[in-house]
Amino acid sequence: MAVFTEVTPSQAAALLRPLGLGELIELRGCPGGIENTNYFASVRAPSGERHEYVLTLFERLGFEQLPFYLYLMQHLAAKGIPVPNPAPDASGHILHRLQGKPAAVVNKLRGHSELSPQPGHCAQLGTLLARMHLAALDYPRQQPNLRGLAWWNETAPLVLPHLAPEQADLLRSELALQNALVQQAGYQALPRGPVHADLFRDNAMFEGGELTGVFDFYFAGCDTWLFDLGVCLNDWCIDLASGQPDAARSHALLDAYQRVRPFTAAEQTLLPMLMRAAALRFWLSRLWDWYLPRSAALLQPHDPTHFERVLRARVAHA
Repeated sequence: MAVFTEVTPSQAAALLRPLGLGELIELRGCPGGIENTNYFASVRAPSGERHEYVLTLFERLGFEQLPFYLYLMQHLAAKGIPVPNPAPDASGHILHRLQGKPAAVVNKLRGHSELSPQPGHCAQLGTLLARMHLAALDYPRQQPNLRGLAWWNETAPLVLPHLAPEQADLLRSELALQNALVQQAGYQALPRGPVHADLFRDNAMFEGGELTGVFDFYFAGCDTWLFDLGVCLNDWCIDLASGQPDAARSHALLDAYQRVRPFTAAEQTLLPMLMRAAALRFWLSRLWDWYLPRSAALLQPHDPTHFERVLRARVAHA
């Protein structure tokens, strides 16, 4: 999260009013993250109770792309998946406008992110991820993963001039490998559907050790379920300092996931390749944000060398 566009309390209150959520008490900018403008909004409901919401202004995504994400969240919430549910206006619209930009207001999940997850946390995440994949199967909207292979191929030439020779060699070789992979029959047969595609440990909430929900669906798209698993394994189940995989956490997440949705034979074979794909995706996006930054209050770009380490570790354990 970050603040690219300053929002005043009066502007936020004007947006909240037609949603029937109540009176704005406090508005706070959210630090961290790199994509959208985010504020926490404390609201006093008509009942007198205090509720917390997240107000988001979308800086890169347009009005034509956002319905996929917002209605996916609404679809999952209706099926009992613990995700933020976008607040509608009197006409049922959940995509709003503020300062000429697309905006949404969602309920803030309870708890806090578990930044040092243990196997038990990973198992809960695996169970929820499988439930989420199955719940989204009948979601009618279609949109590709906008940070998928096509974006990798477009972005790599922009960052290559900034890399050391050994980094450039790694990027080129992994990109060539992923381009070849998608042509294989085994890959094309992988189960797929709407995926979160960004489910890092800071995009989930726990309270009292129990997973209360996952959020930040604004990189979601239709892709292989295995790619979504790779994203999670590369964050929840590694040693952050070295990028090396943690076997206990990895097994906990995978075992819990497949108790809900068993893996196909092709998925078992191709999981290492999709973990490499997920590491490549985030290495590339962090390189892009690092070398081609945008200005924003509270903006904190992530160090791209972290996912270079993760990718090298996945290559070494292929």
